[in-house]
Amino acid sequence: MKQINLIALAMLLFVSASFAQNKMLTIDDIFSLDSKVRVNFGGMPTRFAWSADGRSFRQMKSGSLVRVDPANGNATPYLDSTKFKTALEQSGMSTEDAGRMSNSLGLQFNESETAILVTNKNDLWYYDVASGVLKRLTNTKEEELEADFSPDGKWISFVRGNNLFIVDVARARERQLTRDGGEKIYNGYLDWVYEEELYGRGQKRGYWWSPDSKSIAFLRLDESPVPKFVLTNDIVDNQVVENTDYPQAGDPNPLVRVGIASVGATAPARFASLAKYQPQDLLVARVAWTPDSKTVMFQALNREQTYLDLVAADLAGKVKIVLTEKTPAWVEVYDDPAFLNNGTTAIWQSARDGWRHLYLYDNNGHLVRQLTKGEWEVRSFYGADNAGEWAYFSATKDSHIAENVYRVRIADGTVERLTQGEGTHAASFNSTFTHFVDNWSDAATPPQQRLMTSSGQLVRVLNENKVEALSQYKLGKPEFLRVKTRDGFEMEAMMIRPPDFDPKKKYPVLSYTYSGPHAPSVADRWGGARYMWHQMMAQKGYIIWICDNKGASGKGEQSVWPSYKKFMVPELSDLEDGVNYLKSLKFVDGNRIGIWGWSFGGMMTSYALTHSNVFKMGIAGGTVADWRLYDSIYTERYMLQPKNNPQGFDQTSVVKAAGNLNGKLLLIHGGMDDNVHMQNTMQLAYEFQKAGKQFDLMIYPTQHHGLTNPAQVKHWYTMMTEYVLKNL
Repeated sequence: MKQINLIALAMLLFVSASFAQNKMLTIDDIFSLDSKVRVNFGGMPTRFAWSADGRSFRQMKSGSLVRVDPANGNATPYLDSTKFKTALEQSGMSTEDAGRMSNSLGLQFNESETAILVTNKNDLWYYDVASGVLKRLTNTKEEELEADFSPDGKWISFVRGNNLFIVDVARARERQLTRDGGEKIYNGYLDWVYEEELYGRGQKRGYWWSPDSKSIAFLRLDESPVPKFVLTNDIVDNQVVENTDYPQAGDPNPLVRVGIASVGATAPARFASLAKYQPQDLLVARVAWTPDSKTVMFQALNREQTYLDLVAADLAGKVKIVLTEKTPAWVEVYDDPAFLNNGTTAIWQSARDGWRHLYLYDNNGHLVRQLTKGEWEVRSFYGADNAGEWAYFSATKDSHIAENVYRVRIADGTVERLTQGEGTHAASFNSTFTHFVDNWSDAATPPQQRLMTSSGQLVRVLNENKVEALSQYKLGKPEFLRVKTRDGFEMEAMMIRPPDFDPKKKYPVLSYTYSGPHAPSVADRWGGARYMWHQMMAQKGYIIWICDNKGASGKGEQSVWPSYKKFMVPELSDLEDGVNYLKSLKFVDGNRIGIWGWSFGGMMTSYALTHSNVFKMGIAGGTVADWRLYDSIYTERYMLQPKNNPQGFDQTSVVKAAGNLNGKLLLIHGGMDDNVHMQNTMQLAYEFQKAGKQFDLMIYPTQHHGLTNPAQVKHWYTMMTEYVLKNL
């Protein structure tokens, strides 16, 4: 009897395990607004920040901010958060906000971590960690933006009313460094197009402290020539109107100058002498100081970005060109020159040979040696150690779809790989470059963290981030493969087959694309909610297909140059080659292939359905309908100004080809998109209507270029699911 019970129990456990591994995904599993219903497929990867001295990192544990010893994991309070919370409450902050801030991972410390900069009630406050005293530094109705400590911690800098200010921490006395800021003049603050296309989304600060804390370099942007673009929020009863400075292709750009303000002197700021450049034809893409604080280094490009000058300006504004970059097409902007501690050399990044690599230069602009070379590229440059022996970076040296972390010996160019195994690695180094945290994932595994020495030795596992929920679902295995284009280029691709795949059946295909320049979608790394939705669609009987065209492949800048002045044309040709490969597979239904994408991918989708007949269905989100409607700096980098390339603009326009629409097309757009304006979708819809072409349309009120409201995100993916099921 006992034996029978054991057999029954074993069978029950087997059935339970089998059932647990056969759950089918639902929209609510991935996007439910109820956290108790939504499955956390990404797990809980560790969030941390290295301390300034590189000996520890701060981390949240059980709701408290702690200092963690990287080697053994021992944790101690980072500061007396109770004392800090009390001080915040006494300043007028609510108990809830004070509790949240006093244990925030994002606290803004000075370099010595003896003080914290606090923003409360649109004013700046200084908290002394040792004494527990919170001192108010500003008291105005206007908001202080982009506040920061000087390197020595004695000053706080900020932008108010588009003017640059500093305040003396000891005396809480402020000084105004510029005086002409206003609606049209930005001092030390970036406008929309500079932030989006030159310095990076979320980077609004347009000023830089010198290492000795005696000077501040800043950009002065004159928006006077730039056209306004109007966005309206119609959800509120009293319509909210936003006026944004937005130069479309061919429109005037903001006029830029590089200023240098002295902290101790009362003299007005001086400006770099840029007589060589026409003001309307100048872009300034990066600004940095040399270690001795005597020189400001900035990168100047012409409007269409066909050359880049690395320019050195002294404190009086006198300039000299250190080096010039050119390519057969445009010049990409990477990082600032990274000066080594010897003070006489710096590491510079360039794709002059078609691949992004590291070069060693002396301070006079003479090449010492090329540090890395080959048909692979540097992706992220982390910096060099204090001894100037090694430089650290991530790259595609061993795989174009899985980055690893490497170092190169500066003396002779010897490259060493520091991370091992499949999947994608990214590093977070401490300030002394003795250790780094390896952030790793692959296509089926959410991010994990491991502490490594700078020579690549494992110290300990910080977080395996095991997500048991993933093992409960019936998921397709991501397969990586290569597909050749008609001219022999090997495209990287990923396929997810239905988990109950039968090679004797014919399956429809749902392909995803971005296709934009140097922006690969195929990667052996965790893909988050979109990946899980693709898995859900695979469960519903679709083959998921992602194939990177040449330009999007990440295989060197040279892979993008063939698209110069005709973006969309080579891209579509490559995608069609991918479709031809699919059609050669016996298990693919070649008459049921769909495509979807967002932003550049939205344009690629709508372009494909108006310039090709290989796709039965498309879903295009945030579509650029004509390059004339997109911003100047991005568009002209690849397409020139419309007046200099009219044929290219016509050839790549979706609006002008609206009458050729074939297949079912769903257009989606955020109602407050300040990046790709809804004007694009409206113009395209109008042309479809005039041509008698039927299409579908969904607008998401209040949303910008990326949809973020959870309810609307769920609606979006629910709608796409139903659209695919109905039309593919």
